[in-house]
Amino acid sequence: MTLAHEHPSEGTDRTRLAPALAAAANRLSAAGVASARVDAELLAAYVLGIGRGRLLLVDTVRGDELRRFEELVERRAQRVPLQHLLGTAAFRHLELAVGDGVFVPRPETELLAGWGIEHTRPGATVVDLCSGTGALALSIADEAEPGLVVAVERSPEALVYLRRNAAAFPGVRVVQADVTAPDLLGELAGRVDVLLCNPPYVPEGTPVPPEVADHDPAEAVFGGADGLSVIRPVIGRAAALLRPGGVVGIEHDDVHGPAVPDLLRQDGRFTDVVAHRDLAGRPRFATARRA
Repeated sequence: MTLAHEHPSEGTDRTRLAPALAAAANRLSAAGVASARVDAELLAAYVLGIGRGRLLLVDTVRGDELRRFEELVERRAQRVPLQHLLGTAAFRHLELAVGDGVFVPRPETELLAGWGIEHTRPGATVVDLCSGTGALALSIADEAEPGLVVAVERSPEALVYLRRNAAAFPGVRVVQADVTAPDLLGELAGRVDVLLCNPPYVPEGTPVPPEVADHDPAEAVFGGADGLSVIRPVIGRAAALLRPGGVVGIEHDDVHGPAVPDLLRQDGRFTDVVAHRDLAGRPRFATARRA
């Protein structure tokens, strides 16, 4: 992509930002990026080292800044995730390190995080299964007053990011383990107050955007033929880990609106099963209380 150099200042290699942003947005839109203008502005702000809201105060950019911006726009046009280009993903009040090998947290998961925060009393023990970047675990550590947060992740690649993100939170313990293991966190059985899980839940064969297909780890996206291969054992393990009255929240695919609440009811050890929708009205997560 080449952005036209318009109205350079006298004697300097400077370019007006507004036309460069417009050209970048057009390039991204043509490449199928839904949030083309927003992504262009975020990339420009990243290159300039300022907040996106301050772009209105910038009239021109230097030649080296323009070239860096063009390079990043072209990579985004190739459907490299925006968060990979920025090196971080915003999640509630956090900026989480992300990159190849770890699932990029989605804005809709902030709803499950908020629910978990609301149910975390001071001193509570909280478990986050399939932690990835640590988005859920670290949001609770950041916004509530838990006594202990345990973040469980299996992938060695994802653990690099999880440990980096968790380093600022001494009350968070990172555990490498498979969440489907029948003896997972056996030392906490019957002692957990809040258990959250954002597992791989997309049914295999479901078409996904290039950002997901080419960059998110498949093991963090797809959950077997029906998308429930991880959720089923997680429900059983949640029942074993939670204290009576403890609560569980599990994110799921929008095709699982009835299925996950039904699995919680069928387990027989939960009450107060509730299905929750996201801001677009799609089924997004289910919650329940340990009987």
